[in-house]
Amino acid sequence: MMQNTNRTALVIGSGGLKCAAALGVWQVLREANIPIDLTVGCSGGSLYATAIALGYSQEEAAALTQQLWTAELAQQRHLPSIRQALLPRLFGFRAERFGLIDDRLIVQQLENVLGNTTFAETKLPLFLAATDLHSGEPVTISSGRLVDGIRASIGIPIVFAPWEVNGRTLIDGGATNPLPVDVAVREGANLIVAVGFENPFETAVSTLGQFAARMARIQINNLRKANFAFHHAAHHAEILPVMVQFEEDVGLTDTHKIPQIIAAGVKAAREQLPDFIWQDGIPKAETPALHGEKMMQTVTIQAEENNQGSQ
Repeated sequence: MMQNTNRTALVIGSGGLKCAAALGVWQVLREANIPIDLTVGCSGGSLYATAIALGYSQEEAAALTQQLWTAELAQQRHLPSIRQALLPRLFGFRAERFGLIDDRLIVQQLENVLGNTTFAETKLPLFLAATDLHSGEPVTISSGRLVDGIRASIGIPIVFAPWEVNGRTLIDGGATNPLPVDVAVREGANLIVAVGFENPFETAVSTLGQFAARMARIQINNLRKANFAFHHAAHHAEILPVMVQFEEDVGLTDTHKIPQIIAAGVKAAREQLPDFIWQDGIPKAETPALHGEKMMQTVTIQAEENNQGSQ
């Protein structure tokens, strides 16, 4: 664990393409002269945590999104898995290889962009959340190829097959830790900006697929809330949540909505980050990079006032 006097982490939770809103939150932090010292990502958030850790600009990170989340990706059916699902007795069933979407295209696209770049080559420390398929334990990836770390973290069960990293079979980090603030705490961060996303429900459930999706969203939403509440109460680090809301649905391949998604992140950060950063929607001129002790004291006082007000 690294121990610096002031250490700021940007944690980006699971949320598919909605995670691009973290680029807007990052923009707000830069405007307020608050540098990021490490990034943590889970599932869709792993892509943006990686881009920021590599030193990409907002424009470069947005372009990366458009390269990866294409309509063509959703059309890549994995026929062996479909046969296993329909006729398991005939074709057998192996969870380690089961995924309805053929992942070869997205892995190829990741490799085209990132090549064999490793975690050791990022400009900021980077940590990606995944889940061990066999033990159910949360796993933090911080070494090896970035492609492998991202692919493991985005391994949505049933949609993508699990991915092996360092001898462990891994699936989506959202299965155990959809907003991994604990990783930032362990790495010595004392100011954590945690960007999270609620999974909205369909207005009606009329198919088995919609029912399964509803159950998964209930689980992830409640797991995110429980994890956040625990770590906020149990640790001395100041954890600032930014929950991004959207005016319309955002699908995995809705890359044409990237500007609106980023704008939603900017709006959420300006509305939800504490007053020591903002005054009437404008960065306070006296906010230094980082003025750590003053910032810590301000957030602590605000938290105490909020607690007293709720009693």
